[in-house]
Amino acid sequence: MGKPFIDLMCQRVSFPKLTAPAPNAEELEKVFQAALRAPDHKQLKPWRYLIIEGDARNKLGQIFRDAALQDQTDLNETQLNKYLAMPLRAPMIIVGISTNQSHPKVPVHEQVLSCGVGIAYMLLGLQALGYGGIWRTGPLAEHSHIKTGLRIEPHETLVGFLYLGTPQGAAKNISPLNSKDYFQLWS
Repeated sequence: MGKPFIDLMCQRVSFPKLTAPAPNAEELEKVFQAALRAPDHKQLKPWRYLIIEGDARNKLGQIFRDAALQDQTDLNETQLNKYLAMPLRAPMIIVGISTNQSHPKVPVHEQVLSCGVGIAYMLLGLQALGYGGIWRTGPLAEHSHIKTGLRIEPHETLVGFLYLGTPQGAAKNISPLNSKDYFQLWS
């Protein structure tokens, strides 16, 4: 019998080095179904996800490189190649997008959080299946050229890039945090 799920949650780590294989179609469907169980106030379903694999990762690298060049026209070949190679760090990338909707009881930030929870559920699901992932954001997630290249609409938010695949190397040993440093009784 596998570990109880709560133990898996307490041991979740990011895997920055990922290789093939990525999960198969059946495993991905389970991970996707987990993501679609994210809390969803008023059942707006404020998410969509792009799956990027194979040669599409090279196209994403071109978009990353072009965005970097828009910001810094003096980048050298080594720096440009770094942007081209970023999407090749894993066999698959899932881009989480919040499809923000106007609703009197569900603010946009709650919809973005819902998409983020979906990404977190995918990370847990991947680890439960023996795979790994790392959630990346940074300036590339905010860049207008990248949003245009991925066809992200003005009302949408790019929540993150989930790189996934088979972990290369051992998981980091992360010491548990002291919950008393983060949880306090309020009265």
